Amino acid sequence: MDKKAMYKLTYGLFILTAKEEEKDNGCIVNTVTQVTTEPNRITVAVNKKNYTHDMILRTGTFNVSVLTENSRFETYRHWGFQSGAETDKMEGITFQRAENGIVYIEDQCNAYISAKVVSATDLGTHTLFLADVTDARALADEESVTYSYYQKNIKTAPKTEGKKGFVCTVCGYIYEGDTLPEDFVCPLCKHPASDFKKL
Repeated sequence: MDKKAMYKLTYGLFILTAKEEEKDNGCIVNTVTQVTTEPNRITVAVNKKNYTHDMILRTGTFNVSVLTENSRFETYRHWGFQSGAETDKMEGITFQRAENGIVYIEDQCNAYISAKVVSATDLGTHTLFLADVTDARALADEESVTYSYYQKNIKTAPKTEGKKGFVCTVCGYIYEGDTLPEDFVCPLCKHPASDFKKL
Protein backbone atom coordinates (compact mmCIF):
# COMPACT_ATOMS: atom_id res chain seq x y z
CA MET A 1 0.00 0.00 0.00
CA ASP A 2 1.26 3.49 -0.88
CA LYS A 3 0.41 5.58 2.17
CA LYS A 4 1.36 8.75 0.31
CA ALA A 5 -1.93 8.35 -1.57
CA MET A 6 -3.57 9.63 1.63
CA TYR A 7 -1.77 12.96 1.14
CA LYS A 8 -3.87 13.48 -1.99
CA LEU A 9 -7.03 13.89 0.09
CA THR A 10 -7.89 17.54 0.60
CA TYR A 11 -7.00 17.86 4.26
CA GLY A 12 -6.68 21.35 5.63
CA LEU A 13 -4.37 22.31 8.48
CA PHE A 14 -5.67 24.07 11.54
CA ILE A 15 -4.70 25.31 14.98
CA LEU A 16 -7.08 23.72 17.49
CA THR A 17 -7.27 25.65 20.77
CA ALA A 18 -8.87 25.00 24.14
CA LYS A 19 -9.05 26.61 27.58
CA GLU A 20 -9.42 24.98 30.98
CA GLU A 21 -9.56 27.28 33.99
CA GLU A 22 -6.53 29.58 33.47
CA LYS A 23 -4.69 27.24 31.06
CA ASP A 24 -4.73 27.98 27.32
CA ASN A 25 -3.40 25.40 24.88
CA GLY A 26 -3.50 24.32 21.27
CA CYS A 27 -2.22 21.86 18.67
CA ILE A 28 -2.14 21.29 14.92
CA VAL A 29 -4.87 19.09 13.41
CA ASN A 30 -5.82 18.20 9.84
CA THR A 31 -9.27 16.68 10.26
CA VAL A 32 -11.77 19.52 10.74
CA THR A 33 -14.82 18.98 8.53
CA GLN A 34 -18.24 20.58 8.30
CA VAL A 35 -20.74 17.72 8.38
CA THR A 36 -24.10 19.54 8.40
CA THR A 37 -25.32 23.10 7.82
CA GLU A 38 -28.62 22.83 9.72
CA PRO A 39 -27.65 22.50 12.47
CA ASN A 40 -24.21 23.89 11.64
CA ARG A 41 -21.88 21.15 12.88
CA ILE A 42 -18.25 20.15 12.45
CA THR A 43 -16.13 17.18 13.41
CA VAL A 44 -12.49 17.07 14.47
CA ALA A 45 -10.39 14.00 15.25
CA VAL A 46 -7.78 14.64 17.95
CA ASN A 47 -4.94 12.35 18.98
CA LYS A 48 -5.37 11.20 22.58
CA LYS A 49 -1.69 11.92 23.26
CA ASN A 50 -2.26 15.64 22.69
CA TYR A 51 -2.83 17.66 25.86
CA THR A 52 -5.48 19.66 23.96
CA HIS A 53 -7.47 16.43 23.55
CA ASP A 54 -7.98 16.02 27.29
CA MET A 55 -8.85 19.70 27.74
CA ILE A 56 -11.60 19.41 25.10
CA LEU A 57 -12.84 16.14 26.61
CA ARG A 58 -13.21 17.86 30.00
CA THR A 59 -14.53 21.28 28.90
CA GLY A 60 -16.53 20.42 25.78
CA THR A 61 -15.49 23.58 23.91
CA PHE A 62 -12.80 24.52 21.40
CA ASN A 63 -11.83 26.92 18.62
CA VAL A 64 -10.35 26.22 15.20
CA SER A 65 -8.09 28.75 13.46
CA VAL A 66 -7.80 28.03 9.72
CA LEU A 67 -4.18 28.28 8.53
CA THR A 68 -3.33 29.84 5.16
CA GLU A 69 -0.82 29.15 2.40
CA ASN A 70 1.20 32.04 3.83
CA SER A 71 1.78 30.13 7.08
CA ARG A 72 5.36 29.40 8.09
CA PHE A 73 6.96 26.12 9.16
CA GLU A 74 7.82 27.64 12.56
CA THR A 75 4.07 27.94 13.25
CA TYR A 76 3.64 24.17 12.75
CA ARG A 77 6.70 23.48 14.88
CA HIS A 78 5.35 25.70 17.67
CA TRP A 79 1.81 24.29 17.76
CA GLY A 80 2.49 20.73 16.62
CA PHE A 81 5.92 19.56 17.73
CA GLN A 82 5.83 20.29 21.47
CA SER A 83 3.38 19.45 24.22
CA GLY A 84 1.30 22.00 26.07
CA ALA A 85 1.69 19.81 29.15
CA GLU A 86 5.33 20.97 29.37
CA THR A 87 5.25 24.26 27.39
CA ASP A 88 3.23 27.47 27.54
CA LYS A 89 2.17 27.64 23.91
CA MET A 90 0.81 31.17 24.36
CA GLU A 91 4.27 32.55 25.19
CA GLY A 92 5.43 34.85 22.39
CA ILE A 93 2.16 34.39 20.45
CA THR A 94 -0.22 37.17 19.40
CA PHE A 95 -3.80 36.02 19.84
CA GLN A 96 -7.37 37.14 20.39
CA ARG A 97 -10.19 35.62 22.41
CA ALA A 98 -13.54 34.64 20.94
CA GLU A 99 -16.84 35.08 22.80
CA ASN A 100 -16.36 31.64 24.36
CA GLY A 101 -13.14 32.88 26.03
CA ILE A 102 -10.91 30.58 23.99
CA VAL A 103 -7.92 31.81 22.01
CA TYR A 104 -7.95 32.13 18.24
CA ILE A 105 -5.05 33.12 16.00
CA GLU A 106 -5.25 35.87 13.38
CA ASP A 107 -1.65 35.77 12.10
CA GLN A 108 -1.33 33.32 9.16
CA CYS A 109 -5.02 32.35 9.52
CA ASN A 110 -8.04 33.34 7.44
CA ALA A 111 -10.93 32.39 9.77
CA TYR A 112 -11.81 31.01 13.15
CA ILE A 113 -14.67 28.77 14.26
CA SER A 114 -15.91 28.31 17.83
CA ALA A 115 -17.62 25.05 18.72
CA LYS A 116 -19.34 23.17 21.54
CA VAL A 117 -19.04 19.38 21.68
CA VAL A 118 -22.21 17.36 21.08
CA SER A 119 -20.63 13.90 21.24
CA ALA A 120 -17.26 12.18 21.46
CA THR A 121 -16.54 8.89 19.68
CA ASP A 122 -13.55 6.74 20.64
CA LEU A 123 -11.50 5.86 17.53
CA GLY A 124 -8.67 4.06 19.33
CA THR A 125 -5.72 6.45 19.01
CA HIS A 126 -8.03 9.47 18.48
CA THR A 127 -11.35 10.85 19.65
CA LEU A 128 -13.79 12.18 17.07
CA PHE A 129 -15.58 15.22 18.44
CA LEU A 130 -18.90 16.22 16.84
CA ALA A 131 -19.65 19.85 17.73
CA ASP A 132 -22.14 22.64 17.16
CA VAL A 133 -20.65 25.79 15.64
CA THR A 134 -21.39 28.58 18.12
CA ASP A 135 -19.49 31.42 16.39
CA ALA A 136 -17.35 31.96 13.31
CA ARG A 137 -15.58 34.82 11.58
CA ALA A 138 -13.64 35.27 8.34
CA LEU A 139 -10.35 37.09 9.01
CA ALA A 140 -8.55 37.34 5.65
CA ASP A 141 -8.80 36.48 1.95
CA GLU A 142 -5.69 34.26 1.71
CA GLU A 143 -6.22 30.68 0.53
CA SER A 144 -6.53 27.97 3.18
CA VAL A 145 -3.53 25.65 3.29
CA THR A 146 -4.03 22.01 2.36
CA TYR A 147 -1.92 19.15 3.68
CA SER A 148 -0.55 18.62 0.17
CA TYR A 149 0.48 22.30 -0.10
CA TYR A 150 2.15 22.05 3.31
CA GLN A 151 4.12 18.95 2.26
CA LYS A 152 5.33 20.58 -0.99
CA ASN A 153 5.84 24.21 -0.02
CA ILE A 154 6.08 24.79 3.74
CA LYS A 155 7.60 21.74 5.42
CA THR A 156 11.38 21.96 5.61
CA ALA A 157 13.63 19.03 4.80
CA PRO A 158 15.26 17.48 7.91
CA LYS A 159 19.01 17.81 8.34
CA THR A 160 20.29 14.24 8.04
CA GLU A 161 24.00 14.66 7.24
CA GLY A 162 26.06 12.05 9.07
CA LYS A 163 23.06 10.53 10.83
CA LYS A 164 21.91 6.93 10.66
CA GLY A 165 18.47 5.80 11.57
CA PHE A 166 14.92 6.65 10.51
CA VAL A 167 13.20 9.95 9.71
CA CYS A 168 9.53 10.78 10.24
CA THR A 169 8.07 11.73 6.86
CA VAL A 170 5.49 13.94 8.58
CA CYS A 171 7.57 16.21 10.84
CA GLY A 172 11.23 15.33 10.18
CA TYR A 173 12.03 13.86 13.61
CA ILE A 174 15.05 11.53 13.41
CA TYR A 175 15.20 8.28 15.35
CA GLU A 176 18.82 7.17 15.60
CA GLY A 177 19.35 3.42 15.66
CA ASP A 178 19.71 0.36 13.46
CA THR A 179 16.11 -0.79 13.85
CA LEU A 180 12.91 1.13 14.49
CA PRO A 181 10.50 -0.63 16.88
CA GLU A 182 7.22 -1.54 15.18
CA ASP A 183 5.23 0.17 17.95
CA PHE A 184 7.33 3.36 17.88
CA VAL A 185 5.36 6.62 17.92
CA CYS A 186 6.98 9.90 16.89
CA PRO A 187 7.42 12.01 20.05
CA LEU A 188 6.80 15.22 18.08
CA CYS A 189 3.85 14.60 15.77
CA LYS A 190 2.51 11.32 17.25
CA HIS A 191 2.62 9.42 13.92
CA PRO A 192 3.41 5.68 13.96
CA ALA A 193 6.51 3.80 12.77
CA SER A 194 4.87 3.25 9.37
CA ASP A 195 5.37 6.97 8.66
CA PHE A 196 9.16 6.68 9.08
CA LYS A 197 11.70 5.91 6.36
CA LYS A 198 15.29 4.72 6.65
CA LEU A 199 17.97 7.39 6.24
